[in-house]
Amino acid sequence: MQPSTDAGSHAAGRWLAACGACYAAAGVALAAYAAHVAVAHDQSRLQTAAVFAFGHGIALALAARNAGSRLAVVALSMLWLGVLLFCGSLAGSVFAHWPTTFAPAGGLLMIGGWLVYAVHLLRR
Repeated sequence: MQPSTDAGSHAAGRWLAACGACYAAAGVALAAYAAHVAVAHDQSRLQTAAVFAFGHGIALALAARNAGSRLAVVALSMLWLGVLLFCGSLAGSVFAHWPTTFAPAGGLLMIGGWLVYAVHLLRR
């Protein structure tokens, strides 16, 4: 069974890949700030956000280029939103003193996104 592909999936894949590259860049910036400016608990939160943003950014940039199916786009979109909520919540707590309310939802979306992507890979 061949997965369905369409122009929308291709465009979404390009957009997700570009977002992944931006996440990786943000991860590098967060790591630099954590290493040279932040202290104590703020440093720990920013380092965690940097690791997740960089790692998932690279994964999105590479995987989304050839997403192909709607299932892959759904999985990668879950990763995109999960990183935004998780890393954004941690960084927002440092820079804007926001609560980390959205971090758990972001983490669950990343876990779910990886599991949906695994299903996509098994169906190929």
